[in-house]
Amino acid sequence: MSWESYRIFLEVARHGGLTGAAEASGLSPATVGRRVLHLEEAIGRPLFLRSQTGYRLTAEGQALFDRLLGMEAVARGVESWRQEGQGTTTVRLMAGTWVTWLVCENIAAVCTERDPFRLDLSVSERRATLAHREVDIGVRAVEPTEPGLISRHAGEVAYAAYRRRNTGEALAGRWLAVSSEDAVSAYLRWPQEQAAGAIAVTVTRPRSLLDLARAGAGQAVLPCFVGDLDPGLERAGEEIRGLRHHQWIVANGEDRHRRDIRTVSDRLFRLLKSHADLFAGRRPSRT
Repeated sequence: MSWESYRIFLEVARHGGLTGAAEASGLSPATVGRRVLHLEEAIGRPLFLRSQTGYRLTAEGQALFDRLLGMEAVARGVESWRQEGQGTTTVRLMAGTWVTWLVCENIAAVCTERDPFRLDLSVSERRATLAHREVDIGVRAVEPTEPGLISRHAGEVAYAAYRRRNTGEALAGRWLAVSSEDAVSAYLRWPQEQAAGAIAVTVTRPRSLLDLARAGAGQAVLPCFVGDLDPGLERAGEEIRGLRHHQWIVANGEDRHRRDIRTVSDRLFRLLKSHADLFAGRRPSRT
């Protein structure tokens, strides 16, 4: 079997379906589906349980996934070595929806046209896995305990409910939420757990919560550094203290000497620290 077949399998496993894997690989969902079927036929074992909600690994699929992680790490190491020899490298940064949003809003603070490397942004609410070089830098809500990782504490993150400015209590009974199967973070689960009977709109991606709140569709739980920066929103109550958490910038200790990774990590750290008050829920003054 070619490595490309295994790589597509890894993408389907990570994204839980064909659509996300297609976006990541640049292939069509139909092509991805055929590649997975061919791999299963070649191996002679079912690798996924298929349902309307997506693809889930079988025991055999999980065993293959675990074995391929080491191969993937080696392949990425070879690719990085090749790129360094050509004078161009790629730095892969994984962060959640809102830290990625902040990076995009301030991209010049993290990556410029003069940099000899490319920045590859991966948006995910799941925890960044660095042990097998899935990414080079991750932003996590949990301090890493895996051996070989280094981290820097980048402050605390506060959350509150937000609604369109000047709508008052008219939206008090209308909540915006991510669907239960996509609610992988505590703040995303909060409406499902605390106001399930008052959810008016559900979406599959957290980014849509901000757009819906701006449009006056209801109130949404958002990080304070997002909601407090938006002039069209206001808090619908006090901070939800139970959702507050710390965040860390994490990288592999072996990569501390790679100039491109160190550069992006340092710049990201400075960006997050410059917004520390907003992250912690201290509202900016408005003129």
